[in-house]
Amino acid sequence: MYKSHLNRYIIAIGISAAAAGCKAPAIATLPASKAVPELYGNTKDTVNVSNMPWKSFFKDQNLVALIDTALKNNQELMVTLQEIEIAKNEIRIRKGALLPTVGARVGTGVEKVGRYTSQGAGDASTDIAPGKEVPDPLTDLSLSAYANWEVDIWKKLRNSKKAAVSRYLSSIEGKNFVLTNLIAEVANSYYELMALDSQLEIVKQNIELQKNALEIVKVQKEAARTTELAVQKFQAEVLASRSLEFDILQQIKETENKINLLLGRYPEPIKRDKSNFLDLLPSAVNSGIPSQLLANRPDIKQAELELTAAKLDVKVARAEFYPSLDISAAVGLQAFKPSYLFRFPESVLYSLAGDLAGPLINRNAIKAEFNSANAKQLQAMYNYERIILNAYLEVSNQLSKISNLEKSYGLKSQQVNALNRSIEVSNDLFKSARADYFEVLMTQRDALESKLELIETKKEQLNAVVNVYRDLGGGWK
Repeated sequence: MYKSHLNRYIIAIGISAAAAGCKAPAIATLPASKAVPELYGNTKDTVNVSNMPWKSFFKDQNLVALIDTALKNNQELMVTLQEIEIAKNEIRIRKGALLPTVGARVGTGVEKVGRYTSQGAGDASTDIAPGKEVPDPLTDLSLSAYANWEVDIWKKLRNSKKAAVSRYLSSIEGKNFVLTNLIAEVANSYYELMALDSQLEIVKQNIELQKNALEIVKVQKEAARTTELAVQKFQAEVLASRSLEFDILQQIKETENKINLLLGRYPEPIKRDKSNFLDLLPSAVNSGIPSQLLANRPDIKQAELELTAAKLDVKVARAEFYPSLDISAAVGLQAFKPSYLFRFPESVLYSLAGDLAGPLINRNAIKAEFNSANAKQLQAMYNYERIILNAYLEVSNQLSKISNLEKSYGLKSQQVNALNRSIEVSNDLFKSARADYFEVLMTQRDALESKLELIETKKEQLNAVVNVYRDLGGGWK
């Protein structure tokens, strides 16, 4: 009677524990995502340059060869590929948790119990025929297989596996994002190198022009038509230009080494076309519509997959509030003498047990884990929205930059032509004593600055096209 009441109390406590364990807090509601604008400007053309493979987008074969080498050897890309391997192995770990753990066990041991213990006293009182008594000390030999399995009642393990899959796919998108940035960085550095080559050539031409002007001033000084001050001013201008030449040479060296670093190799010359840089024409850009960013930008898809994984993590953390069901089983052979080990069925052992357990009193750690998962979910949501907004603004900025640079380049070209003509006019006027040396110096200096600015504007044009190709999600396909 007493045992019956006791069993009822145990059952009642178990049911209460299970009910208490099943109470879990609600998952936080995510805010609604903001809609992406329909257009960048007035165009509704859905043709998107990001769908073009990078080998077709870049026409310079020297640049294509450099990018191809970078994609094979770049160390940052290699690190990202290992992150993909890590994420892939994480899936295997989560998948393994869904299956039973099966193992084999072989064991031996010896046990000597005291005579004045319950076990020893019991053995002494047993009437066993001589030669049939239990050995003392008692050995133990066993050979068995065992299995443990957590039954995934609340989909905790399956959701954990799905989260690992999402993170694996996210790591692939991360690799694609590294690809787009690497291609753009190599291309921008290549155009920077070509611009520096062009600027160096302009400076060398300007030095020759200044040297000729210096010789004219020296002749005029001997004819008492000018002073030593003019000679020294022209001499200083030549020295300043020669100093600028070495500054550009150093920039060329650093830019070459920057490209070599991206290519994962030690310094060596960068093969490139050193013809007129100003003749290069930027590629035409079709930006498509903003909604295409969601499918083309790897960083947006990466953030979306991270958000998916974060949502699954919340479900996993919530399942910790519920009872878990563990099943264990074993089968094998056991005996105290080797000769008895393979006697059937006397030496056979087997077991089967189920265990339902859930948190009852101290659930603070589980609550903290769940709250953290909820916060990370919101964090992933805001990060996803931030990346979409940033992507739209990047494209918008680059499209505006392309348009404004095109107008600026046209005006700077006219400025350079005007200053080139003014150099000839100032030299003629100086020779006929109708202009002083200061006007000649300022004209030459203005012409040099305008030519260098024109080259810089051309480089910015080419870089803007590369950047908009990257920002639209081109290069990784």
